[in-house]
Parts: sequence; C-alpha cells; structure tokens
Amino acid sequence: MSPLTSYRQLFALSGPTYVLVAFLGRLPLAMSQLGTLLLVAGSTGSYGAGGASAGALAVANAVGSPVAGALADRVGQRAVVLAQSLAGAAGLAVLVLLASSGAPWPAQAAAAALTGLLMPQVGPLARVRWRPITRHAGADQPRLVNVAFSYEGAADEASFVIGPALVGAAAAVVAPAAALVVAAAVLAVFGSWFALHPTAHLVRRARESAPHARGRLFTASLVLLCLAQLIIGTVFGSAQTATSQMATAAGVPGLTGGLHALLGVGSVVAGLAVAMLPDRFPYEQRLRVFAAGLLVLALPLLAVNTLPALAVALGVLGLAVAPYMISVFTLAERITPPRRTGAAMTVLAGATGMGYAVGSSVAGRLADASGHTAAFGVTVTAGVLATALTLAAAPLLRAEQRRVASASVEVEALQPA
Repeated sequence: MSPLTSYRQLFALSGPTYVLVAFLGRLPLAMSQLGTLLLVAGSTGSYGAGGASAGALAVANAVGSPVAGALADRVGQRAVVLAQSLAGAAGLAVLVLLASSGAPWPAQAAAAALTGLLMPQVGPLARVRWRPITRHAGADQPRLVNVAFSYEGAADEASFVIGPALVGAAAAVVAPAAALVVAAAVLAVFGSWFALHPTAHLVRRARESAPHARGRLFTASLVLLCLAQLIIGTVFGSAQTATSQMATAAGVPGLTGGLHALLGVGSVVAGLAVAMLPDRFPYEQRLRVFAAGLLVLALPLLAVNTLPALAVALGVLGLAVAPYMISVFTLAERITPPRRTGAAMTVLAGATGMGYAVGSSVAGRLADASGHTAAFGVTVTAGVLATALTLAAAPLLRAEQRRVASASVEVEALQPA
C-alpha cells in the first residue's frame, strides 16, 4: 500500500477535525520558546538573558510534562490537558506583561519557568491516541500506527516551521510580545479543544481494558532514548540561538523565525517520507543512520557567514531531524507498557526540552562571547554525541523490543477467550 493511501486510511479513522485541532494545539509550545528568547532579549538587551529565560521555560516544561503525562495515564487526558491549556495561556500573558513593564530579567525568567511548567505537550499525547483510534483496523493496525508516528514526527516539525515563522512575522511587523499573545490565544482555544475531543475518551477506555503493566517505566532502553531526545533538543536550542545572533548581527532580527523554520522544512518532508521505508529496516538501525546524518549535515554550519548560506545549511540539516525523532518515539512506544504510554511520550518530550535548555543556554553564552560559529559548535557536538550514543544503544534496543513482544504474546495467551 502506498504511503498516500495509508495516510488517507489513517485520517479517515481519526477524522479531519482531530488532525487539525491536534496540530494547532501544539503550535503554542513551538512559538513560546523562540518568542520568549526574543521578548526577553529585546527587553534586557542580552541574548544570554533571553536564552536563559527560554531555557527556563523549556526546563520547567521538561519537568512538568512527565508528571502531567503520568497523571493523564491515570485519570485521562481530558481534565489534565484542559487545565494545562488554560493555565499555560494565562502564563504567557503574564510573561508579556512583565516584559512590557520592564521587569528585571530574573522575574521574566521565573515567569517563563512557571509558564513552561503549566503548558501541555500536545504532540506526545496525540501519539498516545493513535493506537486506540486504529483499534478496529485489524491486521492493518501495526502498519497504521507506524504511519501515524511518521505523521506525528512530521507534524511536530511542521509546528516548528510555522511556530517560529509566526514569531518572526509578529516580531518584524508588530513586536515579539505580539507573538506570545497569539500563542496564548491559540493555546486557550485549540489546546482546550484537543482536551475535549472525543478521542480522549478512547485513550481512557483502551487503558482500562489493557492488561496491567509489567516491569518498570524507566528501563535502560527508555533512559537511552531520553538521552537521544535530549541531544536533539540541544540541536534545536543551539541552532535557534545561533541563528538569532547571526540575524541580529546582520541587522534583521525579524528573520530569525523564518530562518530557523527552514530547519523544519526539510524535516517535514523527510518525516512524511519515513512511511515509505520498508519494515525490514528496523528502527534501531534507522536511529543509527539518522544520528550519523545529524552529524554530517550539521558540519556546514561551522562555515556559514551569510544568511543565504545559513538558510541552505539549516534546510539540509532538517532532513535528518524528523526521521531521527520518529525512530525514537516509535521505539519508546514499542517498549512501554500500554498503561504508561502517556508517561513515556511526555518523558521523551521533557528530555527534548531539557536539551533545548542546554543548547540555548550554552550557545547563548558562546554567541555573546564569540559569535555564531562558536554557538553552532554546540550543534555539531550534539551530532557527535548522537552518533556515539545510538551506535552503542542499538543492540539493547533490539533486545528490548524482542523481550516486550514476547511478553505481550504471553499476556494475550493468558487472557480469557
């Protein structure tokens, strides 16, 4: 079956409204990080302060998301995501007010951290819904779940294309504060809509009918996958901060969002194409290949000195990003007990946020001290670490998938007919 036919079958099961709402619901988080960086940097005159504030938001989101994911596994997504959406929108509004009033940057960083703690991770929670959505697909379900994860990887990357682009446009036409006001409105409307969508009930019913989980959530394999996501978060944070510094030095800070969005353009295309890869190409091997791709495609960033060259380099680097993340999330879904999938997905998202914080903070300091090339060195270093980690982790990930598959067969055999 062609990828296009598979996507049509998948979206027919979910309905087009769900796909649209789940996509728009994840945009505010994609907007908030760059929006915070530009807002605080503009109000304080320091990219170090901007990067630290954006990092504070990301770290707090990384800490809060797994807790929210575990709570959603226990009581359902509806109440948890609804509360987070409304509270997160209010937090963004408070951050704008503080920056507009000239509050000291530590106060702005604290508000950013509180906002990050409150904001929902719609993308990871949307991944949890696809297995229940496809539950009546019969023999096609495993294929459709894989296609769904390919779509989700592309959707996440598309959000990081559109989100920064909206931030850049708002910053150029109005002010960075306008971007966060828009993000707050989108979160209040579409985050709440995602929470209340009927697919949230499917997740709870599937959890209640699933056999009780065996073993721990934090296995060695999941920890390795969290490290893999921390590394890709470092790529995002460092590349975004270096791009911002380079655009500002060129006198066009409003282009930051558009330039960084190019990282996601190639990523979206590559993410959708992952559905074309054959099943005989296992995910642990895919992860190794795409990690090496991150390293190789990040190297040109060390040589860029003009914005057109940067645009090309970022677009090419994106070709490895979504396939890498799709491999990580798919592997995590395969090795996690069904009753704890929400926690696993949000733990991975939290790790990504931690990586963003590391990347933006370190790159921000290097950008202030030595310029964009030093900051892009953080991106390349992340590629080196990703390659080393995935080479070492592949055998363990392969063995864990076999173990979980074998355990699932045993559990099903014990269930009453």
